[in-house]
Amino acid sequence: MGNYIKLKKSNCKNCYKCIRNCPVKSISFSGTQAQIVEDECILCGMCFVACPQNAKEIRDDVQSCKALLKSGAPVYASVAPSFVANYENVNMASMRKALKQLGFTDAAETAEGATVVKKEYDRLASTGKQDVIISTCCHTVNLLIQKHFTEALPCLARVQSPMQVHCASIKREHPDAKTVFIGPCISKKAEAEEYEGIVDCVLTFEELNAWMAEENVTFEPSQELDERRGKARFFPTSGGILKSMLCDNDDYTYMTVDGMSSCISAIRDVIAGNIHHCFIEMSACPGSCVGGPAMDRAHRAPVRGQIAVEKFAKQANGEDFPVKQPAPETIEKNLIYLKKDHPKAGSRAIEEILRKMGKTRPEDELNCGSCGYNTCREKAQAVLDGKADLSMCLPFLKDKAESFSDNIIHNTPNGILILNEEMEVQQINAAARDILNIRNQSDVLGEPVVRIMEPFDFIEVLSSGINIHDKRVYLAEYQKYIEETIIYDRNYHILMCIMRDITAEEEEKAKKEEMSRHTIEVTDKVIEKQMRIVQEIASLLGETTAETKIALTNLKESLKDE
Repeated sequence: MGNYIKLKKSNCKNCYKCIRNCPVKSISFSGTQAQIVEDECILCGMCFVACPQNAKEIRDDVQSCKALLKSGAPVYASVAPSFVANYENVNMASMRKALKQLGFTDAAETAEGATVVKKEYDRLASTGKQDVIISTCCHTVNLLIQKHFTEALPCLARVQSPMQVHCASIKREHPDAKTVFIGPCISKKAEAEEYEGIVDCVLTFEELNAWMAEENVTFEPSQELDERRGKARFFPTSGGILKSMLCDNDDYTYMTVDGMSSCISAIRDVIAGNIHHCFIEMSACPGSCVGGPAMDRAHRAPVRGQIAVEKFAKQANGEDFPVKQPAPETIEKNLIYLKKDHPKAGSRAIEEILRKMGKTRPEDELNCGSCGYNTCREKAQAVLDGKADLSMCLPFLKDKAESFSDNIIHNTPNGILILNEEMEVQQINAAARDILNIRNQSDVLGEPVVRIMEPFDFIEVLSSGINIHDKRVYLAEYQKYIEETIIYDRNYHILMCIMRDITAEEEEKAKKEEMSRHTIEVTDKVIEKQMRIVQEIASLLGETTAETKIALTNLKESLKDE
């Protein structure tokens, strides 16, 4: 089926936090959206937990479980012992009662299967045949080795997980039964489907909660004590497997490793041949299963979870669940090679991608990790693999944006002056320095604007919040006219003044006005003189001068208008 972790496309904001937290970088970006690369994903759930926008969601299998209940077959639940960390003051009797209300035939603890597993681990260690033994309860660790560190495959203990062993035992006892595992893990969904016929469905605690809320089922307090108890309940905590084992082969070092970075480091050491005669309890989640990705968000607290499980497990008083140990071959796990080999790019191709990101020198490779990748070269390889694009490099985008904006600011013919809310100069371009007769930018940066020009318009815009556009201002100190626009940006707390030098336009306008005035004066004198002559001629001829006077007066007025 696959698609265990899905993406809510509208929520993805390209923050790259999922890539930063993915230990194997099995996430690609296309169309500005994150995508899970399924053949590389190890289902650790780190992207789901880390996503600040809740853009990742776990596949919901409640409907599949309901279908099993409707099939008519008896359905049994195998409940991970980490349930006590997820549900406060809930014991197995309360859990069983709630699950029966949902339609389950019965429920039991997966820790019963863990008892079988830990005994098989002790048997493997006692033979001493395997130099390094890595536990196989965590399917994410198994996938990590199967997909990414295949050289360590021989080190995996070929033993089924507690979930598989327990569900198989339920089916042996009830041949027509269906089994459902309930726990805090995403990768168990994949394990159930990879090894068919053992586990029919997997639900997370979050899915169970949603289903119970839908059916108005709640956990009821119960004083009923479960007579079946065992120290394998320690399994979901860090070091819990070893606490339940005998660890009686002195030739072995028994150790616990949890958290993906620690697991990867340990596996690399194993491959390098630096570790020998060692049994390693390995869990992908920090704190082991109590830190699982599908624990309720309110209960995703490994320390508190460890305390809850410790109290629960100590009720066993060192006893084991009374289980029958099957033959080793019946619980053997087939762990296959799952690695997809991708060709690595040559250095020339990597250099070309780096060049496109503006990284032409070794010192340009910041390895800042903002894109999600550990190094610039790792990111370049991802670009070549089609998993990333150039725009994911934030320093590259920042430099590009700053270069572009600086280009505009420095080359525009308009003067640009930036002030903070204290009326201090933060930036001034060359055109503004020409207008204000300022030689060097350093002469005014950080200084009050009143040192170079009147601040009244700035104060008005800051106090009123109303911007000024294209206001004509005369700068008497500099004998210049400007067209002034002042904009207040509340988000960045700055005032931006754009000044267009219109001194030449104003001087040309003054010249034209002076020319027009002089023309009008000359015209006035001509009109007066012509009027006298016309009146003299008209008096001799006895004709009226009204029409001539009107025509000359109109000419005079039109000149004044110009």
